[in-house]
Amino acid sequence: MYNKTTRYSSYLEKSGEIGFVREVFPPIIMVDGLPNVAINELVCFEDESLGVVTSLSDKGAEIMFLGEDMIAPGKKVTRTQEFLGIPVGDDFLGKSVDPLGVPLYDNVLIKDVKEHRPLESPASGISTRVKITEPLETGVTSVDLMVPLGKGQRELIIGDRKIGKTAFLYQTMITQVKKGAIVIYASIGKQKTSIKQLEEFINRSGIKDNIVIIASSASDPLGYIYLTPYSAITMAEYFRDMGRDVVVIFDDLTTHARYYREMSLIAKKFPGREAYPGDIFYAHARLLERGGLFKIGDKNVSITCLPVAETIEGDISGYIQTNLMSITDGHIFFDSDLFKQGHKPPINHFFSVTRVGRQTQSRLRWGVNRELVSFFTLFNTTQNFVHFGAELNEGIKATLQMGEKLSSFFNQSVEEIIPLKVQILFYCLVWLGAFSVDDNEKVANLMTGSASLYDKDAAFKEKIDTLVVDTEEFNMLLGKVSSQIKDLVSFLETANGKK
Repeated sequence: MYNKTTRYSSYLEKSGEIGFVREVFPPIIMVDGLPNVAINELVCFEDESLGVVTSLSDKGAEIMFLGEDMIAPGKKVTRTQEFLGIPVGDDFLGKSVDPLGVPLYDNVLIKDVKEHRPLESPASGISTRVKITEPLETGVTSVDLMVPLGKGQRELIIGDRKIGKTAFLYQTMITQVKKGAIVIYASIGKQKTSIKQLEEFINRSGIKDNIVIIASSASDPLGYIYLTPYSAITMAEYFRDMGRDVVVIFDDLTTHARYYREMSLIAKKFPGREAYPGDIFYAHARLLERGGLFKIGDKNVSITCLPVAETIEGDISGYIQTNLMSITDGHIFFDSDLFKQGHKPPINHFFSVTRVGRQTQSRLRWGVNRELVSFFTLFNTTQNFVHFGAELNEGIKATLQMGEKLSSFFNQSVEEIIPLKVQILFYCLVWLGAFSVDDNEKVANLMTGSASLYDKDAAFKEKIDTLVVDTEEFNMLLGKVSSQIKDLVSFLETANGKK
């Protein structure tokens, strides 16, 4: 719809209105004329390039330019009588497109466009929403057991650069695609090499057919970068309405905020805190409010939002970061200090929050979560005492050893995706002392092998499920595992080819 086949003359004939470029402040253009133009309406310049109306005043219209070669003052412009939108459809799956739905590569075609949807649409009202009750698995042990998420939750992923946030998102993508979800990945103002790496990962992982990449690079027009997350959530709403659960990743909204600040300052909007415009909170709130769990026909369908925010030296008190925290249903904090200590992923559970994820837990998972939180609180306190030179009695030694084993248990490489039931079983084995401190590498290998077997071996999967699923309480599961602990370890070693 919005490509080089656009005809300025046909739009002019249809609308009968013509305007003239008065001032140019790339990417903002001030236009005189067009008396009936509306906010968010597309306009077409005489060189066939497009813009979208962002503001109206007595002096004329403010246009956000969407072309590459800037327009000169005096050029003609006309209304299109069409509002900014994106084509949507199943044919977008497995493809990378720009924020207007145009494929990034010339040899890719979108053959079947179901409809065009406006990028700016109000969030669904409370009458269409239902309580979040179903858990969302990420395949990452430290999140699934310590910071549980729910389908339809909006969870902020926050931390410094290059410490594992993207790896966690990749693991979540794989897990959710295996569960049948659609993933929309909004790559906002990234380097083209980063977009290429994302595409290569998706192809290598075999999940391409369930993913849509909506990408803008740092070299794209500012308008494209600003529109990227809104295009992603619009695409997600299409698949939601088709009855598919969707996970939307916004990578990242601090970059989006910086580009929006640049645009706003160019447009001479009054700057607020840290020079951001006064409506920056609204810009992100109206985006993330479009996520949730919805009643579609006779089933509940979710749009789970995972916005990313970047910090500098672990400072989570920045303006955009705190804005996003107040909009979302919690946050997972990636701690640079833990990363330096070798923790992968370096998630600080004490600084992480999930406001609705725990209401999706079964009684068994709730018991596991409660036990882990209580223990790590004790472990942290014990470590502080040890730093002051406290004597190490048997109780303190046991706590430190268990803390070391659990910390190793939570270490997980990027390639590993651990099903939830396998996570719970191995946690019980570690908690009951089935492995010593020297067995950390053995436990990691057994978990990796068991995760693979769980997906491929029906008999192995049935045995794990029978043990875990049929148990309602954590203490009951501990009793079951304890009564057959040697047989279970032997079974796992045999199944993994390690007798």
